[in-house]
Amino acid sequence: MLDKIQLELPFGLQNLGNTGYMNSTLQCLRVIPELQESLNRFTSGSSVADKLTTSLRDLYNNLNQATESVVPLHFLQLFRSVFPQFAQNTADGFMQQDAEECWTQIISILKQANIPIPSQHSSDGEKVSSSTEESFIDHYMTGEFTSTLKCLEAPEEREIVIKENFTKLNCHISILVNYVQDGIMMGLDEKIEKNSPTLRRMAIYDKTTRISRLPSYLTVQFVRFFWKSDRRVKSKILRKVKFPMELDVTNFCTDELKNKILPLKNRLQELEKERKGSKESTQFAVNNNVQDTVTDSKNNEIVEEIKKLIDPELNKDIGANVSGLYELCAVLTHIGRSAESGKYIGWVHKENSVDWIQYDDDKVSIVSQEDILKLDGGGDWHIAYMLLYRSKKIA
Repeated sequence: MLDKIQLELPFGLQNLGNTGYMNSTLQCLRVIPELQESLNRFTSGSSVADKLTTSLRDLYNNLNQATESVVPLHFLQLFRSVFPQFAQNTADGFMQQDAEECWTQIISILKQANIPIPSQHSSDGEKVSSSTEESFIDHYMTGEFTSTLKCLEAPEEREIVIKENFTKLNCHISILVNYVQDGIMMGLDEKIEKNSPTLRRMAIYDKTTRISRLPSYLTVQFVRFFWKSDRRVKSKILRKVKFPMELDVTNFCTDELKNKILPLKNRLQELEKERKGSKESTQFAVNNNVQDTVTDSKNNEIVEEIKKLIDPELNKDIGANVSGLYELCAVLTHIGRSAESGKYIGWVHKENSVDWIQYDDDKVSIVSQEDILKLDGGGDWHIAYMLLYRSKKIA
């Protein structure tokens, strides 16, 4: 049985000298099927970003066809040439690097290369051609913040509204933060100092930020590292911060976006409760063709009902999340006391399974969902550093 499981496992990436930060990042991002489709539609140019993107495409294709672990040498060499900080070394070899910085740089390169969005499908299932000018990163991995700035020292001053894009949410950690939702909200409400046109001097403002667009894939970073000047290292906060397998981000959204997603979100949550209740009441029932036909008919009705609840504007927004609900699909962890030491590992949800895959460079193994939930910190075990959520399937 063990041999059969091993045969079904994908292959990993060989460590080329403290490159676990890169290997784990690449395996986590590889869980996005639309990304791989977009890379395969990409037409390379002569820019540095294009060359690195082409190398990533080829690396993923090699992994998909591999019969043994893959050596990511070409991608690593290009990556270090574009971002020299990742080529820092000592007498002992190449230095350990921060996986979040690697993640961020890869996303920025893919944005610069403007990899196209995947082919789209119409409501009847037919493929619809999509422009290669539309950016995958902008559509599928970028959200929008709407921030309101209110001067506390001059209440009569007009509020300032700012819109800006983001590719990840930060989970700040303090003694008050026990859940990832708390840490995210902490970063959305803050006080800042800026010049007041009314007072003609620096003043304190309340800055309230909410999400006005949700991407299909949502990245969350635990802000676990901080600069310790006496030791000149990025030290790590070990505090336990729990994260859910399913994330509801409605509370982080603007009122306008809430109104668009709530009808669908509420109905999906009702259906989830009904399904759980149905499973409990029918677990001893005899399955037959008649029952299957009735179930299929009922499912078709529910699918049509759900489609009608999707906000029309959100439905037209390619790559947007339409319900505010996400499910966890990848976790990048770190074990150790500082960003410049220790080890990074990628954990990826196995498709059509309750199991997960652990990528420890070229050592690949199956783990359970319970193992993933133990990555919430509190000690010297592997601790979640980056989370990748995908939009919850609505039908």
